[in-house]
Amino acid sequence: MQVSLVARIDAILPQTQCTHCGYPDCHGYAEALADGRADIDQCPPGGDAGLVMLAQLLQRPIKPINPANGQHKPRVLALIDELHCIGCTLCIQACPVDAIVGAVKQMHTVIEAECTGCELCLPACPVDCIDLKPAVVVPTQSVQQQAEASRWRRRHQFHLFRVDRDKRERAERLAAKALAKKNDPQLAVKESYAKLDTALAPQAIIPSETVPAVDAKAVRIAEMMARAKRLREGPAP
Repeated sequence: MQVSLVARIDAILPQTQCTHCGYPDCHGYAEALADGRADIDQCPPGGDAGLVMLAQLLQRPIKPINPANGQHKPRVLALIDELHCIGCTLCIQACPVDAIVGAVKQMHTVIEAECTGCELCLPACPVDCIDLKPAVVVPTQSVQQQAEASRWRRRHQFHLFRVDRDKRERAERLAAKALAKKNDPQLAVKESYAKLDTALAPQAIIPSETVPAVDAKAVRIAEMMARAKRLREGPAP
């Protein structure tokens, strides 16, 4: 069976899924290259070796990496400072290969063997507790690098599947909840009363002279967690 041009291009790309090329992932860039919508100089992680291979495959002149897309540099690994991690899960959502594990309000950690060094988790972290460290250098286009790229491609494909599945399941839950409220008006009334009771609950009044000093760090973390929750949940449906 003949391999499509998109697949041949995708096989050359490093599969870091870094988006420096201007596309959502390596496969998206491969499709754009095959259609003539993108140039071969938009993949910094691929370096000169990848650029030459793309030029040969697509019969285009060799040119340096476009600085607008970044510059080629040694691969790095993400490292989470677990002492300062607040467990917001935003880095987990940002990782294109699901190389970060953790749960809400629980410590997160990076699976180093699966980290592509894309750096997409850095801007996602609200407390700047993610650093970068050098990765073990793997020879370009070696068997090891090709195996690594294939694994990252599979992990990214599963990531896309998982995200889509989670969105569909959430939509189904919300639809079921809305239907339940429609079929049982009392349920909606009970929820409204519960919210009203919470809003009207008396608040304890403490004389100012007895109020303990507020832990500024705890307040800051609480604010960050609230912001992370809003970002994680997105706009209200």
